[in-house]
Amino acid sequence: MTSKAFSSRILLLSLLFLGATIGTASLCSARPADDQNKPSSSAHKTATDFTGTWSGTFFSKHANVAPFAMTVVINPDSHGYLIGASTLDSDCLKDVRLEVTVRGPQITLAGSDDEGDNITVRGTVDGTGTMLKANYILNGSASGRCETDDGTGNLAKR
Repeated sequence: MTSKAFSSRILLLSLLFLGATIGTASLCSARPADDQNKPSSSAHKTATDFTGTWSGTFFSKHANVAPFAMTVVINPDSHGYLIGASTLDSDCLKDVRLEVTVRGPQITLAGSDDEGDNITVRGTVDGTGTMLKANYILNGSASGRCETDDGTGNLAKR
């Protein structure tokens, strides 16, 4: 084989290798066609900020149980987990320390007062991030003030 033919083959193989490398890199960085019209992740709406003060009224499903008002102040603890300090106007439950769990627009507030009475509030925040529509279940039998209760209510962010 002549050196001219050998050089031509090396040049051709080099160009082929370079083209394959560039083509592969382009394919790896390309988005699928159906994703091209979607906004990038930085353009997505940020998650709801649940920190701050939320207050509202809850209504029992049982006619003999009075509605109660609740205010919750949610802040991160020293480890970054959300916790809530609540004040309640309830015959069955007094100020409760709450653990806050968030999954998308869904939030769960669960905790107990100093006497062992428990409440769990589960709900979904609306699109504005300022209104929580929730269901609650309360177990106040530890204090003897109440047995169990459940119902619905709303908490609005102030």
